[in-house]
Amino acid sequence: MRRKFLGLSQEALANSLGLTFQQVQKYERGSNRISASKLYQTARTLQAPISYFFEGVDAEVHAETSVGEASVHSFLATGEGIELAASFPRIESSRHRRRVLDLVKTLADE
Repeated sequence: MRRKFLGLSQEALANSLGLTFQQVQKYERGSNRISASKLYQTARTLQAPISYFFEGVDAEVHAETSVGEASVHSFLATGEGIELAASFPRIESSRHRRRVLDLVKTLADE
């Protein structure tokens, strides 16, 4: 999600880490483990603390994530989710924000 938020492609991230984009894909899908040194390098490249990659781990250990919370996280991991999350707060009018929300609910119900 952080890579997408910064607008980096998998290829750009891979190049900065000295990897192939396929390896970045495997890291992101969780099919390959990442070494501590590569995780550190990735965190520096993505301008995030290493703890960023462990957010929610304790919550998963102690309680299951709600379905709603999981769907929000999945949505925010998409390009559209990031764009919407960045744009929506910039709408100054609470009336307009409400209308956008109503529109989204209506479209979702169709």
